[in-house]
Amino acid sequence: MRKWLWGFVACCLLLAGCAKPLPPDRLAYAGQWRSSTMSLLITESGNVNYKRVDGGVSKSVNGPLQAFEGDNFVVGIGPVKTTFVVSMPPHEDGGAWKMTVDGVELTKVPPGE
Repeated sequence: MRKWLWGFVACCLLLAGCAKPLPPDRLAYAGQWRSSTMSLLITESGNVNYKRVDGGVSKSVNGPLQAFEGDNFVVGIGPVKTTFVVSMPPHEDGGAWKMTVDGVELTKVPPGE
């Protein structure tokens, strides 16, 4: 049991080390983004935590950001990856930062909230 636990911890640390920092021209993507059905955290170091609840079904993705493809971004390890479709990249709207990912408009949570 302990070997399994140590293996799991080692795997998590290895996965966290695979992240590439966000490129300078993509730093606007960094931060905590939310809607009533989705939460998306993108760190400047390149880690992504995503959770979405849709019709009682919950989906989550946690992993390193592999690349940007246009405005879209790819998260995962090796061949196991997910592409997040960004139809509206980060922009300011009425004093709040917004971004539309996978058809959901998200609002950036101000630092400290």
